[in-house]
Amino acid sequence: MQTPLTVLDFLRRAETVYGDRIGLVDEPDQPAQSWGDLSYRRMAELARAQAAGLDRLGIGPGERVAIVSHNSARLMTALYGVSGHGRVLVPVNFRLKAEEVAYIVEQSGATALLVDPELDAALAGVPVRHRFVLGAESDALLYDFEHAPVEYPVDESDTATINYTSGTTARPKGVQLTHRNLWLNAVLMGLHFGASDRDVYLHTLPMFHANGWGLPFALTGLGARHIVLRKVDGAEILRRIDRHGVTYLCGAPAVVTAVLDAAADWDGPVPGRDRVRMIVAGAPPPTSVVERVEAELGWEFMQLYGLTETAPIVTVNRGRAEWDALPPAERAERLVRQGAPALGTELRVDEEGEVLVRSNTVLAGYWEQPEESAAALRDGWFHTGDGGVLEDGYLSISDRKKDVIISGGENVSSIEVEDCLYSHPAVAEVAVIGVPDTKWGETVKALVVLRDGSAGDEAELIAHCKERLAGYKAPTSVEFRSSLPRTTTGKLQKFRLREPYWAGRAKSVN
Repeated sequence: MQTPLTVLDFLRRAETVYGDRIGLVDEPDQPAQSWGDLSYRRMAELARAQAAGLDRLGIGPGERVAIVSHNSARLMTALYGVSGHGRVLVPVNFRLKAEEVAYIVEQSGATALLVDPELDAALAGVPVRHRFVLGAESDALLYDFEHAPVEYPVDESDTATINYTSGTTARPKGVQLTHRNLWLNAVLMGLHFGASDRDVYLHTLPMFHANGWGLPFALTGLGARHIVLRKVDGAEILRRIDRHGVTYLCGAPAVVTAVLDAAADWDGPVPGRDRVRMIVAGAPPPTSVVERVEAELGWEFMQLYGLTETAPIVTVNRGRAEWDALPPAERAERLVRQGAPALGTELRVDEEGEVLVRSNTVLAGYWEQPEESAAALRDGWFHTGDGGVLEDGYLSISDRKKDVIISGGENVSSIEVEDCLYSHPAVAEVAVIGVPDTKWGETVKALVVLRDGSAGDEAELIAHCKERLAGYKAPTSVEFRSSLPRTTTGKLQKFRLREPYWAGRAKSVN
């Protein structure tokens, strides 16, 4: 027997096994009326009511419903009320400008747009057939509790969500993720990172980003409790961990830094010691951050490498029994790698150094972009655009291929140089880029944000690198900044940092 794998499987199990359990604690401080504490039975009722509401609006199977929202119970429930009942959810980055949201709505062909109240004015001009501002008034229109939803047949190969890439260099592409993609990704996340009905998960990760990495599905199916956090703040994260007994959270290195900074001012023992597990992804973290998470917070550090196009799991790095007796620095060196391939995932690095992936979580294609899809999926492999090295079964990302600095014929990984600079006590943030040079083609430049109270010294930072790296890898110049541009997932927007140095040139490398 074979039955289709669909995202609704996770909520159905939660309703059946954990129906009376509080499964979702909504953000109390938000412009829309909070839904408060929801049992899994109530979540399932809301999802069915939303599907019936879409029926009433005439929004049929396969139609797209876009939602622009901070983390909320309404957004999480829509994963089931929309995708679980035959439509396609389009979760949109709430930090995008109106014209960017308008492009996504138009390109996806979304029939309806659901908007967070905080974004109502900014997105007022986005054209769409049905528009709703999330809250008590729209709840009455979007949720029909009087009628059972139409049971549309859903196949596992059907598109469940379209998740738009960050679009840092061009128009964003709509990543088509199927029910099968999302189902298997969720199961792999729960398997590799360990999850159970005893877990309490804090949503520090935006739910729009690769559907919260699939953990809203995985942890729902296992009966864990979800704590919704609307906006990331280091001190508030610690307060919620303390208040709710949180055991699990995710985030980019920037989120880790915010927590570490808040922990330094925390009155008393840091909440969650020897209990909390944190998955870090979005950018390769410095080894010093890994050490600090384990030493200062007492949390387990785990790392995920993935992309929106892979739903997102590709590799997993979690402490092994063989590493338990290692000194903290050596253990951190192992954990800082992106990790070993997830179950059912094949990896290889081609002759140009690009990481290629083959797995059941790889996207079906880019929405209505057949040429882009064919290029990304050529020869039966997904081409990540990341440069990396495989050693002893573990992947280390050296850089985005386009960000590798070639100075005097030598390849320099900006990540390696950044990691070295992060080990200097004065450095809070750093981005390393290649800038044009008449002799070497390009040379290494470091853009540095200093810690509060620290003074900048270019010569000292360059010497720091030369003591620890090959001479050609050390920056030839250091520029101090007040901040560095990042995407919502914590990735440095290096194209913005490089632009002024390469302006007026035919290409941005030498």
